[in-house]
Amino acid sequence: MTESTLTFRRATADDIDAVVALVESAYRGDSSRAGWTTEADLLDGRRTGVDDIRACLDRARSVILLAERDGRLVACAHVAVEDDAGYFGMFSVVPTLQGAGVGKQVLAEAERLVRDEFGLRRMRMTVIDVRDELIGFYQRRGYRRTGIHKPFPYGDERFGLPKRDDLRFEVLEKDL
Repeated sequence: MTESTLTFRRATADDIDAVVALVESAYRGDSSRAGWTTEADLLDGRRTGVDDIRACLDRARSVILLAERDGRLVACAHVAVEDDAGYFGMFSVVPTLQGAGVGKQVLAEAERLVRDEFGLRRMRMTVIDVRDELIGFYQRRGYRRTGIHKPFPYGDERFGLPKRDDLRFEVLEKDL
């Protein structure tokens, strides 16, 4: 599949179930192991749910960006305004398409949206800090580790069931 065939659009309420399924497939369970973004060794339980997706869609200055190829959902990301920067999260690519350039295109489109439509000059994200390969992916695209850490929400099953007791988030940032 060529990179040029991706089309982007904003999710609507009609897309909620498909977004939940995509995110879960990219991060949880055995299906996620087909790609390199799996969190299956770190977390069980859910990664997102209908409630989370609906909240993202209902929030002001918040978009769930969808990437489609031939009418099929292949990737998504949540892009929003938080404080003085864009926020990038819930980034998911169909596991069997990971490593094929889809993610790079989605990230670039999210950065364009934040810069051109939200009028912001910085993008932030949080990544579980033991995910060295994932952090490296973002660093190769200009993101830097800020050294700012946030606690993992242990005990809140909406964020998964941790398999380790040393999880925390690190804030990554890029000037756009």
